Amino acid sequence: MQTRAPFFDEIAKAMEQAVGLAQTAGEEARAAVRAQADRLAAELDLVRRDELDAMRAAFAADLAELRAEVARLASFAAAPARPADDAG
Repeated sequence: MQTRAPFFDEIAKAMEQAVGLAQTAGEEARAAVRAQADRLAAELDLVRRDELDAMRAAFAADLAELRAEVARLASFAAAPARPADDAG
């Protein structure tokens, strides 16, 4: 028959509490770091990724439109000049 050793039970309880405390401290540290990073990002006036992607898409559309206009102007410059009407 095996007897219970209260000493080892107490050590096991203490270790269990230490692990729980370490997990809680880790979660609190993670939350504090995230809050500090959010505050820093707000102070630096940084943009979020989705805002950046939306601006990139808008700029890409504007660039495509600009290139089309440049090509259209180049075709006008390449066309032969028509003589002006002399009505008078």
